[in-house]
Amino acid sequence: MKKIDVDDFVFDGKGKFSISDTKTKIKDFYEDKEDYETALADLNKQMDELQSMMYAHNRYGLLVIFQAMDAAGKDGTLKAVFSGVNPQGLNVYSFKRPSDLELEHDFLWRTVLQLPHRGSITVFNRSYYEEVLVVKVHPEIVTNSQRLPLELTDDMEKLWKNRYEDITNLETYLHRNGIRVVKFFLNVSKEEQAERLIERIQDPTKNWKFDEQDVKERGFWNDYQQAYEDLINETSTHKCPWHIIPADDKKNMRLIVAKTIVNELKKLNMSYPESDAERHKELKSLIQIIESQ
Repeated sequence: MKKIDVDDFVFDGKGKFSISDTKTKIKDFYEDKEDYETALADLNKQMDELQSMMYAHNRYGLLVIFQAMDAAGKDGTLKAVFSGVNPQGLNVYSFKRPSDLELEHDFLWRTVLQLPHRGSITVFNRSYYEEVLVVKVHPEIVTNSQRLPLELTDDMEKLWKNRYEDITNLETYLHRNGIRVVKFFLNVSKEEQAERLIERIQDPTKNWKFDEQDVKERGFWNDYQQAYEDLINETSTHKCPWHIIPADDKKNMRLIVAKTIVNELKKLNMSYPESDAERHKELKSLIQIIESQ
């Protein structure tokens, strides 16, 4: 595998992010399928080892957020990237349309309930960012379903600005409490999305993946692109930047994502707990008892 500089895909809020200037496909980091599989397996192994250390250290947590247009490859990426990671320290949550119970609460409530425990990795397949994506593209959701006081929906631009601020404050709060947040936007082109949606129709084994709503939402492509551009500009910070990953090539995308997560885990100041001399002596004394049983 060629060297991946994950910093090439980071936006930390400095300057202005433009989605139209961002590539959806780049040169491959792998030579062939075998090279890709070998490289990904190595990253999987590193991730598992680092997660095991984080679990034993029990001071940090890691929240990994995936956002993308339909058919960008979120599900396959999650499966490939976290393959081999001990499930004892890994949780994955997919957030779909809010339930009636969830609508009775503030927009962050349902996701806050699933935040990672110390020592664990939690993956959000979609997240609270849907509240400034699909809800922003379809603002009638706010007025018809979210049951906010009327004075809060009089100025929708202010509502979005407040939500960006609330999200940024939450992520800052998490970082200050030892929960690191890694955010991925899987950036697929409109042409590649079309091919993947058509494939889901043509391949009977993939029909289950197809949702007619995806076609309807594709009609709002430009609105979603603007919504992504806005949220990335508004919620990227030095501590919690966005990682903008070219998604037209799934293998490349998975390698970049896996490398990024491994790098983030390596940044954590963690180690396996060490026994002091007295405790080590106590443990060694148990060897004879175990052997005699």
